[in-house]
Amino acid sequence: MNNPADQVANAATAAANTVSAAERIDARAERVKAATSDAVDRTRDAVDRAADKVESGLHTATDKAAYGATRAAEKAEEAKLKGKEAYGDAVDTANDWLDTARDYVREKPVQSVALALAAGWLAGRILRS
Repeated sequence: MNNPADQVANAATAAANTVSAAERIDARAERVKAATSDAVDRTRDAVDRAADKVESGLHTATDKAAYGATRAAEKAEEAKLKGKEAYGDAVDTANDWLDTARDYVREKPVQSVALALAAGWLAGRILRS
């Protein structure tokens, strides 16, 4: 039945099929490897582009924040200087009024006392009401 020549031929065919199957497996493995490598490369490129966009956005946001902080500091300094100037003007005006009042009291002491009494009496009447 099974002739030794048939057995050898069957073994040779089986060996050839095994080599052919191994070659097919190797070829498919190479294709999977190439596809995986391509996918990894595309993913890496996409991640790099996204990272560049994020970095650019962060730089822009940082620049805008720094500009805003600088402008706020400048405006605060301007307001501080204006406040100091207004305070100085108010102090000068109050001192001028005080000097005027002192001069009036020195020049007209009796009238000053009478005026003070009248102002005190008027304030008392207003506050009692």
